[in-house]
Amino acid sequence: MRRARGLSQEALAHQANVSRGHMGRLENSKFAASLDLLERIARALNVDPEELFARR
Repeated sequence: MRRARGLSQEALAHQANVSRGHMGRLENSKFAASLDLLERIARALNVDPEELFARR
């Protein structure tokens, strides 16, 4: 979803108020995101939070 919107990890991390390293670990399933962080990521991507769980 991030790539489809042309965002770098750094840009999304900045918009979601998290470090780029943490964003990378989230994308690689090294960490689980809190509900608060999922909401911030969804807001940064301009999607509803449940869309983050949709199968692609």
